[in-house]
Amino acid sequence: MKAITKTDFNFEGQKSKYVGKVRDVYDIDGKYLVMVVSDRISAFDVVLPEGIPYKGQVLNQIAAKFLDATTDILPNWKVAVPDPTVTVGHKCEPFKVEMVIRGYLAGHAWREYKAGKRTLCGCELPEGMVENQKLPHPIITPTSKAAEGHDEDITRDEIISTGLVSAEDYAKLEEYTYAIFQRGTEIAAKQGLILVDTKYEFGKKDGQIYLMDEIHTPDSSRYFYAEGYEERLAKGERQKQLSKEFVREWLMANGFQGQEGQKVPEMTPEVVNGITDRYVELYENITGEKFVRTEYTPEQIEKNVAACLASLK
Repeated sequence: MKAITKTDFNFEGQKSKYVGKVRDVYDIDGKYLVMVVSDRISAFDVVLPEGIPYKGQVLNQIAAKFLDATTDILPNWKVAVPDPTVTVGHKCEPFKVEMVIRGYLAGHAWREYKAGKRTLCGCELPEGMVENQKLPHPIITPTSKAAEGHDEDITRDEIISTGLVSAEDYAKLEEYTYAIFQRGTEIAAKQGLILVDTKYEFGKKDGQIYLMDEIHTPDSSRYFYAEGYEERLAKGERQKQLSKEFVREWLMANGFQGQEGQKVPEMTPEVVNGITDRYVELYENITGEKFVRTEYTPEQIEKNVAACLASLK
């Protein structure tokens, strides 16, 4: 199937269109958002030149399941999933921070730790830890949301003192972040997985805080397989993991980390198909359900979304 890397819809009531790294978001009457999860793939804040067939469907369907599984903690933006690649939801005013939460010393946190840092976003890290070790307790390491380029680490105090988020709202964001992470951890454990770290985005609508965007997908989260975790940790071996990290590792092995002057390695059909297969594996392991590859076209997406929007009037 041909990957969907660009959309150009014109829905009734459409006010604007925002093109993100992966998602195309259409504003409908300033009230609803139509989020089309494309097959674009990004790494190191760079959109790679080739799309990954079915990736959008994988991400959208995982996010929908986890949003539905957390509605008792707080409301979320999702109203409907009219197409496997699309979520229609409430338009909220987003907070300008991403709430990153980590249960293990991995990824960016490990790279900072290995470089000698023992404080990350104001959180103290113990001495003597090794890569992928479980932290004494989950820590929140927020980032400021950059309109372009890299998101930057930021502390709780900086967020409040600069007015990015009020102290009252930030306390709620922390509370929700811990609670959603705990729920995700419990669901992952039932699938034989460890939720290592993830990020959440929140917004406000009519004075109420809403959970937004995607949650607990392999693009926004890192999972380890629980079986063999302790043995691999003890031997200093790499963990078997479910996340987009394998894409970053392939890029790094081929000399690309998003830095100026570096060139994205060639993404052959074999590389692209291999990434699709990994995303399908991620879906099936995270949800415990068989993934059904849906052949979709722009015409079908537009028709499904139009019918959904008409029903919301």
